[in-house]
Amino acid sequence: MNRKIAAVAAVATVLVASACSSSSSGSGGDKATLSKDGKGKKITVWLMQDAQKGWPEVVDAAKKEFTEQTGAEVDVQWQTWNNYTTKLDTALLSGNAPDALEVGNTQAAKYIEAGSFVDLTGVKSQFDNSDKWLDSVAASGQSADGTKTYAVPYYAGARVLIYRKDLFDAAGVTQAPTTIDELKAALTKVKAANAGTANFSALYMPGQNWYSAVAFGAGQFGVKGVIAKKDGDKWAGNLTDPKFLEGVKTWGDLQKDFSVGGTTNDEATQDAMMAKGNIAAIIGNSWEVGSVADPKIGDPTLKDKLATIALPGTAAGTPTPAFLGGSDLAVPSKAANPGLGATFLQIYTNTAQQTLLAKHAIPNAKNLVAAYKQADPANKATGEAAEGATWFIPNSPLWSGADETALKTAFSAIAAGGDPATELKKAQDVIVKDLNG
Repeated sequence: MNRKIAAVAAVATVLVASACSSSSSGSGGDKATLSKDGKGKKITVWLMQDAQKGWPEVVDAAKKEFTEQTGAEVDVQWQTWNNYTTKLDTALLSGNAPDALEVGNTQAAKYIEAGSFVDLTGVKSQFDNSDKWLDSVAASGQSADGTKTYAVPYYAGARVLIYRKDLFDAAGVTQAPTTIDELKAALTKVKAANAGTANFSALYMPGQNWYSAVAFGAGQFGVKGVIAKKDGDKWAGNLTDPKFLEGVKTWGDLQKDFSVGGTTNDEATQDAMMAKGNIAAIIGNSWEVGSVADPKIGDPTLKDKLATIALPGTAAGTPTPAFLGGSDLAVPSKAANPGLGATFLQIYTNTAQQTLLAKHAIPNAKNLVAAYKQADPANKATGEAAEGATWFIPNSPLWSGADETALKTAFSAIAAGGDPATELKKAQDVIVKDLNG
């Protein structure tokens, strides 16, 4: 038994109580129903403190509407991400699972595989905007082959291009680039204007930032089955697909032409490095703007000099696909009130509630992102990234840090001059072997 099979066996042991009553074949648990028969009942919902601190009015509105429609009350129990999966595993094993819960989108796969979540496929169409859910977050709640839905998208965050507007302006770049070709032209000017600055990166592109590298690959290949795709009972790799390699070449050219000293680094320190003044642009999460200008770890004088745009793609209006982090919502298979739990999620993610949430975070559907962008001018870049095509890692509990390391190693080698097809074949072999157990 290799380490990946052992890991899944451990998960299955912990979650067997929630999986034993599964009525579906393969992944996932019992099929969902939507119930409004809640008179005299109280359901339990686990949500992260992000909502308690950020959008309590959304939670309160959903609770009120739920009680009006069902007669049941809602006990929201606030959770923290620290050791959350351990707490959830214990609750599922002991039969004390909540009726509905939040889970990180990269955490969902193991629970789907173990049959711990109710199969929502049959009621998905009754959820508002389910045909317009954000690509990445929707994929994270599906079975590995994408045919069934076990978790509902909740909210998301996106990576964007963060750049020094003052440096771009000084180099004569007064309009934000809208395509990769325009980005290259802008970076060429910025690089030339700062030729006298030691170790200057017009675009700091560390070789081990595999999220960015894969995004460029997806820009040519597409966002379905990025990295690997489930083919029947087996996973097949796509890292060596000619279209993916074409996108990686674009990433490699940007890395070689505009980034200095980043072939063996990842993105962990890029905010602090940008704050030192010799980096004009990075690709990062929108909150990194605050880190770059943070008084303790960054440079507060940069606060008004930073700007963000969706990472340009091959054509104007089609950004390079972003990886979306975020959260999903699900109903445990062993919930005491699964029908009411599903109804709460239906109400909590309806258009009215998601529009309220859009004042604080990227909502779960592309047609609602406009409200997010209108809430704050600073949301424009992340909103446009979310509205575009987005990608997700292979949705399998067998995906692990070892697979991320294989990608980091491959892209680091490419950044150092290695052949993309050769290096990505090495990573693909590791990843496919791991995914297939």
